[in-house]
Amino acid sequence: MRPARRTLLAGLPLGMLAAGMTGCTDRGAASAPGSPAFTTEEVDASMTALPPIPEPADLHAVRLGEGLVPPTNRWFSGLVFGEEPQPVHPLPLSFALVDGGFTLGLPAVVTSERTLMGGNAPELGVAVDGAESALVTAYDEASVTMTLRDGSGAALATVTIAEGWPCVALRASADLELTLSAPFVGEDPPTLAVGPHTYALTLEDGTLDGIRCHVASGGTATFLALPEGADAAHLALLAVPVESAALTRSLTEDAATTTLTYTTAGNGPTAIAAMPHHGADPSADDVLGTYPSVYGTLVLREATELTWSAPRREARAALDLSGLDDAQREELAAQVALDVPALLDYPADTYFGGKALHRDAQLLAIAEQVGAEGPAAVLRERVLTQLRRWTEVGAAAERDAFCFAYDATNRGVVGLTPSFGSEQFNDHHFHYGYFLYAAGTLAADDPELAEEVAPVIDALAADIASDAATDMLPVRRVFDAYASHSWASGTSPFADGNNQESSSEATTAWAGLQLWARARGNAELEELAAWLLAHEALAARTYWTDFDAADPVYDGFAHQVLPLQFGGKRDYATWFSAEPAAALAILVLPLSPSSDHLADDPERVRRNVAEGTASGGFDQQYGDWLLMYSALGGDEERDAALEAARDLADEHLDDGNTRSYLLAWLMTR
Repeated sequence: MRPARRTLLAGLPLGMLAAGMTGCTDRGAASAPGSPAFTTEEVDASMTALPPIPEPADLHAVRLGEGLVPPTNRWFSGLVFGEEPQPVHPLPLSFALVDGGFTLGLPAVVTSERTLMGGNAPELGVAVDGAESALVTAYDEASVTMTLRDGSGAALATVTIAEGWPCVALRASADLELTLSAPFVGEDPPTLAVGPHTYALTLEDGTLDGIRCHVASGGTATFLALPEGADAAHLALLAVPVESAALTRSLTEDAATTTLTYTTAGNGPTAIAAMPHHGADPSADDVLGTYPSVYGTLVLREATELTWSAPRREARAALDLSGLDDAQREELAAQVALDVPALLDYPADTYFGGKALHRDAQLLAIAEQVGAEGPAAVLRERVLTQLRRWTEVGAAAERDAFCFAYDATNRGVVGLTPSFGSEQFNDHHFHYGYFLYAAGTLAADDPELAEEVAPVIDALAADIASDAATDMLPVRRVFDAYASHSWASGTSPFADGNNQESSSEATTAWAGLQLWARARGNAELEELAAWLLAHEALAARTYWTDFDAADPVYDGFAHQVLPLQFGGKRDYATWFSAEPAAALAILVLPLSPSSDHLADDPERVRRNVAEGTASGGFDQQYGDWLLMYSALGGDEERDAALEAARDLADEHLDDGNTRSYLLAWLMTR
């Protein structure tokens, strides 16, 4: 590796390096746009360095093909994990594995005061004679392939679905007989009407007779959901089986760009539906039709690629207090002197433990900037001692808290004191993002510290963001390129698909990853993190906090924010509280120095705050976060928030916040 870049391997004991490496690859002096941030050798060595987890969770990956890394935190995880498969939502479709075959359909979107519902719609059923089981046997950036098998385990057919693709393709591995839930009629192509929806069927080496369909070995049957009023004959020509989807990413000074390329049988074009954040114009001349969805109107085009960009966002290690006047600096110094001795013992689990490290790293940055030397010295020793405690490489072999281990069964890094299902790979980016942010802040100007804690912090980075081709971790575990955001549930045991709640903690994770990459001198990882942050922030605004209420899908929805997003449902709800303050707070905390995306629309901020504080003002749980967010509504709101923050009761300060940070945030707006 070139000396200018501190790699994932730096800091590992030589024995661990030897055990985990088979020949490291030099990436050269300059990285091309979108260059891999991790190598297989780096990731394998990083995982090998950690002790094995004593008791891996049984995630019931009973429908996973041999040789595949368990796909936790994916939009299709419900197909793999659990005793029974769950429906999944490859927009615009819903899809489900059922006994003897599968179902598909276009969800009917129903909007109520609190919910946008577009769940599983089994409008068309396909039974495969002799099929008794199914396995996921391939997956990539946007597509998933399942193999249907007979009682002996022999393959009968593969079935492929993909995000943005309005089709389901079956390819026969042997001569097959299919039984359809209703007959397709007509020709070029035959179609089936189910309520307001129409489906078309295209066959290659197959014949259709009522509800019976014969497909010869090697032949295909592709089921296509037509947009309302679409040209069925033209779209049938585009119902070409998708074989894979690949990702290309790039970064400029102003934007992060993603291209998903769909490879089809014969390499011809297909039809791809764009989500609202992709920026497609529904009125453009080349639009083939539109679909309603719980995420808004989807725009269908003939293409082999889908490309879109997101504004680039800045990752900052700490608040910049250089513009404060003497009185403000004195006020903060006095508050730091009160906050530091009041800090409680560190929690042992990875969520609250990481959150506390992030809190104290930010408090330390404030203390040092305002010249609170005594409290800063005490705090520095406290937070560095705790960071070193968490980053002892072999600690999991000796204790069961404040440490990480490698789960070779489920392929990932797990803290030995779990919380919120982290042992089942729930919320890893939320938890590990706090560690990354804290380490990136504390080591920003301390290369020796970065080197010291690197083995474990690098492992956390790889767990959530690795793009290496390795069987020790999945590629970008949590991030869905098509949706441009992360998924939080590890196994997704829900009929509505996977979900994510705290969009703000997701953006914090990628900002933390970028700061850590910067502290490590890792240009490739910094580029990947910047790309992730830009897209997660775009999705957070488009679907969580600043959605376009003019889209017909929101007709009848009565709230300003949507905290809980599933693949097939969006709820004004949280996992932990029914209070409006919680519904907003979970979308803004921890208001890190890198939370710029929350400030893009001051008028929307004011409306969101009005809803979040309607039942209790700021004098309630999460009132500190709401005060901080309210300051993004304008100068008047900032001044009022700062005055209120000075008098806010201690009981309304979150455990991830301090009054020093609350005041400093407001002073620097």
